[in-house]
Amino acid sequence: MAEEKKTNAAPAKAVTAVKKEDTELGFFEKIGKWFREMKSELKKVVWPTPKALRNNTLISIGMMVCSAVVIWGFDEFAQMVVRLIFRLA
Repeated sequence: MAEEKKTNAAPAKAVTAVKKEDTELGFFEKIGKWFREMKSELKKVVWPTPKALRNNTLISIGMMVCSAVVIWGFDEFAQMVVRLIFRLA
């Protein structure tokens, strides 16, 4: 039987050229570039539907109210404990 030749030749790596700006951008050019990039990123945003926005808002407000009630309860309990300590002392 004949043995097959094994080749260990690595595939050629693709070379990508990166364009490097030779000059530094000015102040107003940087601001303009920032606004252009911001505009392109905002086009990629998936905005919620009005129904989803309303539901998320109501859930957020409900969670804030629940958190406020729990914190208020802990505060009242702590005040009760401090008053009890002062009465005993």
